[in-house]
Amino acid sequence: MLVADLAHDPSAPLPSAATRRESLRLLAALCATHPGAAAKHIPRIVAHLAAPCPEAPSMAAAAGGPARPGSMADRARLAKIPQLKPALKCPRCNSTNTKSCCFDNYSLSQPRYFCKTCHRYRARSGTLRNVSCRTRSDFDHGGLNPVQDWAKPLKEQIGVVHSHNKINFRGSFAAFKAKELSLGKHVGHKSRANKSEIRAYPKSPKVVQENSTDVANNKINKNTVMPDGRVRLLRDQLIRAKVYLGIGAIRSNSHYVRELRARIKDIQRTLGDATKDSELPKNAYEKLKAMEQLLAKCKQIQENSAIVIRKLRAMLHLAEEQLRVHKKQTTFLTQLAAKALPKGLHCLPLRLSSEYFSLEPSKQQFPNQEKLDDPKLYHYALFSDNLLAAAVVVNSTVVNAKNPADHVFHVVTDRLNYAAMRMWFLANPPGEATIEVQNIEELTWFNASYSPVLNQLGSQSMVGYYFRVHRANSDANMKYRNPKYFSVLNHLRFYIPEIYPNLNKVVFLDDDVVAQKDLAGLWNINLNGKVNGAVETCGENFHRFDRYLNFSNPIIAKNFDPRACGWAYGMNVFNLAEWRRQNITEVYHSWQKLNHDRLLWKLGTLPPGLITFWNQTFPLDKSWHLLGLGYNPHISNKDIEKAAVIHYSGNMKPWLEIGFPKYRNYWSKYVNYDQVFLRECNINP
Repeated sequence: MLVADLAHDPSAPLPSAATRRESLRLLAALCATHPGAAAKHIPRIVAHLAAPCPEAPSMAAAAGGPARPGSMADRARLAKIPQLKPALKCPRCNSTNTKSCCFDNYSLSQPRYFCKTCHRYRARSGTLRNVSCRTRSDFDHGGLNPVQDWAKPLKEQIGVVHSHNKINFRGSFAAFKAKELSLGKHVGHKSRANKSEIRAYPKSPKVVQENSTDVANNKINKNTVMPDGRVRLLRDQLIRAKVYLGIGAIRSNSHYVRELRARIKDIQRTLGDATKDSELPKNAYEKLKAMEQLLAKCKQIQENSAIVIRKLRAMLHLAEEQLRVHKKQTTFLTQLAAKALPKGLHCLPLRLSSEYFSLEPSKQQFPNQEKLDDPKLYHYALFSDNLLAAAVVVNSTVVNAKNPADHVFHVVTDRLNYAAMRMWFLANPPGEATIEVQNIEELTWFNASYSPVLNQLGSQSMVGYYFRVHRANSDANMKYRNPKYFSVLNHLRFYIPEIYPNLNKVVFLDDDVVAQKDLAGLWNINLNGKVNGAVETCGENFHRFDRYLNFSNPIIAKNFDPRACGWAYGMNVFNLAEWRRQNITEVYHSWQKLNHDRLLWKLGTLPPGLITFWNQTFPLDKSWHLLGLGYNPHISNKDIEKAAVIHYSGNMKPWLEIGFPKYRNYWSKYVNYDQVFLRECNINP
């Protein structure tokens, strides 16, 4: 055996003189061909060259003197090595069959005591360490070339499964490491390996301490394990498999192509619609392991990472493009669903209108009409053509009011829903509260000659802007392109002082809100001379002024701050006396005239509201009004229950099928589904 081989085996016998000469010859040849590898391992070879050879004692005895190294160079090298004490007992097995040696990556100044019995070495510090050791049996089986492979030491990993019957040592070292990695990839799962193939090492105190630390870390990790970890790994395998299918080196091998396609189908069937590991079938791990082994083979074939990176970039670009298209389609279809009227809500006003016109005129009137102009009571303004939504607003406010008799509701609707709205509240009166239902056509002063917005809404360009469905999906602001903004009822909020000239304070409510607490406290809030009391929405960037107004226009840029906080429409306290004093309606008219070509803002009522009530808005406490139940699925139940008014702002209205189920109960509990008209129209929770 050569010295080059013995340098990696501390348990081997010391080299003979002949072995020394042959090793020096091979070392010289190796230095000429592979100087880098030779330089790395010269210290270990020199250590064995410096050791006394077996023939030396006999020759020294014949000469009558002590044994000495054969040359001056050997004596010089031997003098540099620290002299160790005689053989010590192994602290593990008490064996004296030990020797001092320098091996692995340790320098000559750090010799070790090695136990040949238990194959462990003891460092100067006294700690025991495992030895990565190769014996002559490896060479006897023809596994290693002693000249070419000695510079590639194999380092075993503790706890890694090695099958010596299957590993081919004639292969490259990279292939062997790949096999180690594939076997040790999923150490967290149950292994079916033969226990006899696992090397067991005694644990030193340091090893025990490290293991206890690992156990503690594992306990922490168990509490933070992702419930979809295996699902994510399966999806990652799908992506990698598709990448390999598109690479020429793999595609040219029909066997790998067939196997990859079969594994991809298996993984896709295994995943299905699963989002958590608990939803995966029992054989998911076997599928995952089989795919991982196949991907490891593909990785050995395709070692050029640049090709894989280019393929991944192409797939990412394609996925981003598909995502962009799907987002547009989703937004368009959501808008379409939001604009559609459910069949039951179409049936209900027809059924109620028929019933209303069959009543006698004396039964078509509401009681307590003398309270409508009493400024001491709590007055609410509600403008809606949605009968069921308006009913929920009124019912929820009355149910949560401490003194329902002090609350008065002023409802304005259009001509088509006027009879149905009156019939609903005649059949379902709001307890002791007072209600009034008006037809917008009764407001004769509200016409195109008075209101600029009516002129704009009636223009052909405005109609085309709101209803050009064939171009809707190309508009960046498509979520605002909703014909509800074309409704005149949506703009009545800017004419509340004219509609109710005898009132001084009014709470405006949208038809997609639900009251959860008594709102009488809103009348006790001092607005400090402001006209509008509203909850500000400064927490999110999309509620800033620059998201609603066109600040590239010099008129807007000169008068407003792009980072100013917006506020929420839907529940507002209006000081009508101050409104009239400052002539806020005329301010609204002036800005509407400037925006006749929609260059200041595109659409809706919030942008003109932000402009009209600029510096005239008093911020209310956030607990009064909670937004987002129509678009944000992440609102906590705690925040919802704490809010006095919850607002289903967005397209996911609770009366539509696209509404969030988790929020629907907050709305539906104020609907009496046993009501005869609802049953006849098949309206169910």
